[in-house]
Amino acid sequence: MKNLTILWRRMYAAVALSVFMCLTATTNADPHHPCHAPNMTGFMSVMSLKGDTKAFGAFTYDSMGKKLRFRSNESHPANTSMGLDLLMLFNDGIFYEIDSRNQSCEKKSLQCTQHPLDIPDDATFKGVKNTGSPSIKGEGLKTNEWAGSMPDMKGCYSMSVTMGCLPVCTMYFHDTYSFMVSITEVEIQIKDPDLLLVPSYCVAQPLEETPEGTVNSFLNEFM
Repeated sequence: MKNLTILWRRMYAAVALSVFMCLTATTNADPHHPCHAPNMTGFMSVMSLKGDTKAFGAFTYDSMGKKLRFRSNESHPANTSMGLDLLMLFNDGIFYEIDSRNQSCEKKSLQCTQHPLDIPDDATFKGVKNTGSPSIKGEGLKTNEWAGSMPDMKGCYSMSVTMGCLPVCTMYFHDTYSFMVSITEVEIQIKDPDLLLVPSYCVAQPLEETPEGTVNSFLNEFM
């Protein structure tokens, strides 16, 4: 009986130590490490901070494969809306500007892989923001605010992301331009995987040379 009591005390001490270590690890862990968005399908609008619509259209995003397809809606009422069909392959460091009507495309290299659907790993957490009323159910949205610099583009950015890591809006600032990207009607799935495949008429397309000093990126398409 004495030996059983000693064994029980040792087991209790071991469990207590494990719980203490887990609690300590949870307390010391950084709760604001940049998260990564899931697979998504939705709509994206790009507006200059002067109020001009630069582009509006549907997007499909593969979070694991790091692929993004964005097709602007040319029927959007804003006359300044850009006609774009972009397939970004971030892991491969290339992207395609697609013209499905003429079945042609341009294949280019990516010098910057930053885009508004994912928080950069070096982003700085700025705080939590409540939009609307947090005290009334269904009338508020809590977001994490992130910010950082973009050395390749000589600018900076500010991102609002939900607690579930869904991007809401991102603002980009530069000496000569600034614009905002808003994400709406998001579904956490890839509804049409074929959109992330390189069209057959683009497969054999040669890689275009990048002029010296040019920085190709998803963001540069709107500048």
